[in-house]
Amino acid sequence: MKVNNRGRKKINRKTSAAIGLAILLVVTIFVGYIALNGMWLDNRGLYKLLPWMPKTNVTKETWPKPIALGLDLKGGVYVEYEATLNDELKNDSNINFDTLLTNTMDIIAKRLNEKGYTETTVTKVGDTGIRVEIPDVTDPSVVLDLIGSPAKLEFLDSDGNVFMEGSDLKTATATVDENSKPALSFSLTDKGAKLFGDMTAKSIGKTISIQLDGKELMSPKVDEAIYGGSILVTGSFTKDQVETYALQLQSGALPLDLRQDKLDTISATLGDNALTTSVNAAIIGIFLVMLLMIGRYRLAGALASWALCIYIILMFLLIAVVPGIQLTLPGIAGIILGIGMAVDANVIIFERIKEEAYLGRPMMHAVRIGFKNAMSAVLDSNITTIIAAIVLLFYGTGSVQGFATTLLLSVIASMFTAITVTRFLLSRMVTLFKDPNLYVIGMKKHAVKPAAVAGEAK
Repeated sequence: MKVNNRGRKKINRKTSAAIGLAILLVVTIFVGYIALNGMWLDNRGLYKLLPWMPKTNVTKETWPKPIALGLDLKGGVYVEYEATLNDELKNDSNINFDTLLTNTMDIIAKRLNEKGYTETTVTKVGDTGIRVEIPDVTDPSVVLDLIGSPAKLEFLDSDGNVFMEGSDLKTATATVDENSKPALSFSLTDKGAKLFGDMTAKSIGKTISIQLDGKELMSPKVDEAIYGGSILVTGSFTKDQVETYALQLQSGALPLDLRQDKLDTISATLGDNALTTSVNAAIIGIFLVMLLMIGRYRLAGALASWALCIYIILMFLLIAVVPGIQLTLPGIAGIILGIGMAVDANVIIFERIKEEAYLGRPMMHAVRIGFKNAMSAVLDSNITTIIAAIVLLFYGTGSVQGFATTLLLSVIASMFTAITVTRFLLSRMVTLFKDPNLYVIGMKKHAVKPAAVAGEAK
């Protein structure tokens, strides 16, 4: 009876291991198919996860936007502005124009980054010019909407005189009113709160006008004096409108007045074939790495290659769903670096497993101890890389920030696949096939007599 129970347990373990591997294989193939070919979802059209436009004849309505590409891969548009002092600042002798120009450039960059165009470049042209380059935009007329016309907020009294400007604005947020309709919430500085309170006190029964870039947002009637510095602007707004207004205004009013000089398209800085060439090179490199892993670690290397495929699928998913990612060549380099980190982690783990196998330990025991011994080294290397990526993400700009974003995602994904997925695959494969020669080269040469490790192998 004991023999039968033990035999049943072995069969059950093998069956469970085989089912687990089969399920993961099906999931890998299915998700990989979605990543490459897409699938139809109810009320959402065709969902596709890949950085290339479809080759099939489908409409824009049924096909979602592809992964955004940077200037080096796809090009975009550029707009040039001429910056000048406004009437209020012209008479101020203490004004530093260069400082104001720098602040204006920072505000524009911030607005675009918050809209998801993280690879935008904002540069100085001459002494008074600003050039803004926005990637992955094909229609030049759209650029003005992307940048948001230089937001100039003005509060006018009933006679049309400006009594307060955007410089007195502290924050602007999209919210809802008491009827759950979209509204704008303004928070004013102490100076602005006093100005607004005094003006509303004089304007009871009259209307004041709130204008953005010379266009009236609304013209509310004043029923009472409003002090305290908090203003709720309601009206016939849509949700998108209030979010756009808040985004423009929360960056602060532009220190300088801007006049548009040029607006045109720019081609991919590295050529139209740069993406295809880079992807092909990555595919060749990944294939060679897989061959090396299989040749070096046999069945364990094949499982590591399987985990590597899962890593690539995960990166497709992350790049597609994480907002603000624009794929550039530095970004692709970050993804490939993540592949290297995953392979490095697997090499460390497999070497520890090999050491245990050379001592004569059963393969399941060797896998368990090998992962345990390798974990500190794997975590140390990945965590230090994550720290470096976070520093670059917060302090870098343009392509550096894009590289940091993809590097951070790739390291996290590679660490997950190396530690979790590879362990899952290897432990279940060892349950099915226990022969160490399937996983480790040179077992006969390094074989240890059972008596030497009898105590350890229990």
